[in-house]
Amino acid sequence: MPALGMAQETGRLVRWLKREGEQVAKGEVLMEVETDKATVEVEAPAGGTVAAITAAEGDEVPVGQTIALILAPGESVASAQRTVTTVHEPQPSPPRDPSSTVLSPSTPHAAGRPPASPKARRLAEERGVDIARIAGSGPGGAVLEGDVLQTRADGAQAGSRTWRAMVESVSRGWREAPHFFVIREIDAAALVEERARQPEGVTYTDLLLRATAQALVKHPRMNGSSAEVNLGLAVARPAGLIVPVIHGADRLEVAEIANQRRLLLDRVRASKLRSADLSGGTFTLSNLGMYGVDLFTAILTDGQAGILAVGRIADRVVARNGVPAVRPTVLISLSCDHRRVDGAQAAQFVDTLVDLLETRLST
Repeated sequence: MPALGMAQETGRLVRWLKREGEQVAKGEVLMEVETDKATVEVEAPAGGTVAAITAAEGDEVPVGQTIALILAPGESVASAQRTVTTVHEPQPSPPRDPSSTVLSPSTPHAAGRPPASPKARRLAEERGVDIARIAGSGPGGAVLEGDVLQTRADGAQAGSRTWRAMVESVSRGWREAPHFFVIREIDAAALVEERARQPEGVTYTDLLLRATAQALVKHPRMNGSSAEVNLGLAVARPAGLIVPVIHGADRLEVAEIANQRRLLLDRVRASKLRSADLSGGTFTLSNLGMYGVDLFTAILTDGQAGILAVGRIADRVVARNGVPAVRPTVLISLSCDHRRVDGAQAAQFVDTLVDLLETRLST
């Protein structure tokens, strides 16, 4: 069972697309797995014959557990299992913080006492919440801290596994990362003109993604010092926020970015995301301009140094050559992890981005 998210502990096997004895090519879709974020198509890591399937459709499986083998020509199940056993020999476990322990399905518990982490029990007691009434999202239905935090939400979102995972993720991100924010107002005249020159289907978001990728190349610390710019795009769904990733955005032209964005959104709507669609992000863009929002600050994505929050383009009165003038402007807010970048580095990145958006969009 692959890990399709940083905090993922289990995955639910939705269906096998190959059966025992069938051939599969490397990169071919092998199965569909439901995580806290989405239903994801998982590709075969190697080519060969599918064998020794141990997980049935609908099973909730711990990450890292072997659920099938792919045999090379001439390889037997017995020899492959010996290899798997050797590779995954048990290693000494590091000491664990008792407050973060999550009970597994096999953990014994008192009759009538639902499995839950100590943190979740303590939080439930503090809030006066009956933990037995909470649907747990952990292994074996264990109640996690995020489940308790979500009990006071209402509507379908409260029962959504994706929404609970989002609550847990943003709570952890806000709690652990020392956030700071850099805010700028941008003259959007060049952005508006460039959008008018682009073919139908290219959006302001695509132009922002392109400029952000270019700026990240010049400021690699904001990109997590990664050699490739993989841009996450925050996408709102009724079930909860999801952040699919456009890989290698620094190598793509605007039209290619627009095409990748449309393909990702199509897969989000169809619940047909691939494992690569949710992994490897180095920076995130969140655009709420289409909702009439002027300015907001965003919470960092796990493991990333920054997330850019973009508001709407609106006519505002600004000073031009010492006199008031009406210009289209847009407000942006960069949220940063102070452990990864400092204020000066963030400001330099924003300065480069503003220069690209105001004067050099077509380059």
